[in-house]
Amino acid sequence: MKKITVKKNTEIDVVKSQLSRALADYDNLRKRVERERELFEKQANLKLAIKLLPVIDVLKHAQLHLKDKGIEMTIEEFKKALSSEGIEEIEIKKGDDFDPEFMEVTEVVEDGNGIAKIVDVPSSGWKFKEGFVIRYAQVKVSKKGKDND
Repeated sequence: MKKITVKKNTEIDVVKSQLSRALADYDNLRKRVERERELFEKQANLKLAIKLLPVIDVLKHAQLHLKDKGIEMTIEEFKKALSSEGIEEIEIKKGDDFDPEFMEVTEVVEDGNGIAKIVDVPSSGWKFKEGFVIRYAQVKVSKKGKDND
């Protein structure tokens, strides 16, 4: 009778161990599937954002000339939708220092106001809130003229 009890306890311990491993394997699988799903969503968001950013640029250029409330509302709605997906515009103003982490130079203008100061932002940049740049801002920068060297 004692041998049967010991054998049953051993079998129970083996089954418990197998069950624990199976549960751990399942939990690891669940976590991996969740990470892969999040990565897929982020890649899909990136792909969509890349397609939508030129549309926002066109709307912004139209707004510069038309000053239309409807266009302004559309731009804001685009920004809200992108923000809800973790994407934000890189804020750059005229006079800011050039930052190669977020900007690319499209033109250098001699004006004597300083080296690598932003003169114009033809196209804004966009990034994920965590910092990953989707599109670098295109900027015009100033440099000192020959008279100012």
